[in-house]
Amino acid sequence: MMNALTATERLALIREKGRPTVRDYIPALFSNFLELHGDRHFGDDAAILGGVGMFGTTPVTVIGQVKGRNLEENKRSNFSMPHPEGYRKALRLAKQAEKFHRPVICLVDTPGAYCGIEAEKRGQGEAIARNLMEFMTLKTPIITIVLGEGGSGGALALAVCDELAMLENALYSVISPRGFASILWKDASRESEAAELMKITAEDLLRFGVCERIIEEPEGGAHNDPGLTTENISEYLSEAIPRLKAVETEEMLKRRYDKFRKIGVFSEE
Repeated sequence: MMNALTATERLALIREKGRPTVRDYIPALFSNFLELHGDRHFGDDAAILGGVGMFGTTPVTVIGQVKGRNLEENKRSNFSMPHPEGYRKALRLAKQAEKFHRPVICLVDTPGAYCGIEAEKRGQGEAIARNLMEFMTLKTPIITIVLGEGGSGGALALAVCDELAMLENALYSVISPRGFASILWKDASRESEAAELMKITAEDLLRFGVCERIIEEPEGGAHNDPGLTTENISEYLSEAIPRLKAVETEEMLKRRYDKFRKIGVFSEE
């Protein structure tokens, strides 16, 4: 069924306080999950949660961006804006998954990477760029699901993948609508206007070939029936994981490269 909500309406919906987060989805989707901490360089970043678990009978590595369900949780996870040590932790876990031939499941939900002075001092741009490079050649399947906000390089650092899926009301963009309005018009209050211009809904991105699958949400959003949303994600992963595991490594890497080479192609009339 076609989603009639505008980008602006979806933006408000995915910022609902009751919307499920990775802390809801991970225990519901993966059994025997063991969280792993730290980047082995600086420290641990609470904005990115990662570890190993079982999806059915398949061992997987799960990496997710943490949105809080209340103010205290948001403060601990820096409002889901990762520092460079978060991206380095994600890369460490992805490399571990490659070693043991575990599929990597990335759960994206961030307005963007943290742009504070300390993050810049510790190499935020380098950390994101390294993830883009390393994930492109990772010799194990990567599936990314955008749960809510997929903002800027902060999202893309976990979205170089073999298949990108989006929840029905999720948004994915090169910059947040507020950032877009601030740069283009020097007026952040035009956020809603920017959201409609940017073509950042799941349907837009499926049409552009950026997203491969839209995962249905219950009417009114995932928070109205988290159990149903989890079932829909599980159904998608049950189909996608064995399909991607069956692809030969060299063919998988070629397809991944081709997927990202075609993004941005356009024609003029």
